[in-house]
Parts: sequence; C-alpha cells; structure tokens
Amino acid sequence: IGFGASKTYDLEVWLPSYNDYKEISSCSNCVDFQARRANIRFKRDKDAKPEFVHTLNGSGLAVGRTFAAIVENYQNEDGSITIPEALVPFMGGQTVIEPK
Repeated sequence: IGFGASKTYDLEVWLPSYNDYKEISSCSNCVDFQARRANIRFKRDKDAKPEFVHTLNGSGLAVGRTFAAIVENYQNEDGSITIPEALVPFMGGQTVIEPK
C-alpha cells in the first residue's frame, strides 16, 4: 500500500515467460488523505457542514506488459493470435490476428 492509501488493488496477468504473475495496473482508495491536502470538500445538503471527499488513485494499464500477456497466452502454433473474447468488440469483430 502506498503512502496515504487505505486499500490498494493490483491487477496482475500471467506471463508464461516469467512463470509468474506480473502487475499491469493498480488502484488505491486514499479515503480523505488527498482531499485534505488539496482541501477538496462537498456538502451533503445545502445547509450541511462541508466534508472531505474520498479519492481513488489509479494507473492505466502497462501497455507493453498487457500486450505481452495477450501474445504469450493466446498465440497459436502457426503464429496467429486468438483475440480474447472480451476484446473482440474493440477489434471490429476480428477474432484472430494472422501472421503476414
């Protein structure tokens, strides 16, 4: 857990080349730590006392490691890569990347 975080979730992928899981992203609940430092507050009601917001701090995906995980886990013997089902809609319906 990083400085100021009350809870952190790490997203990891299996990389066969390492024979291990590797982190590709992280998201931390910093409760009101960052908000106190930045004085970010809100009111639950118009007449309520201001309260500090709770913040999340997260990184995007480590693109290189994410790509490596897809290739290592979905590459076929002929060199083609089967696109994971969850990514097919973002690939215009394409299900396989063929080598040229």
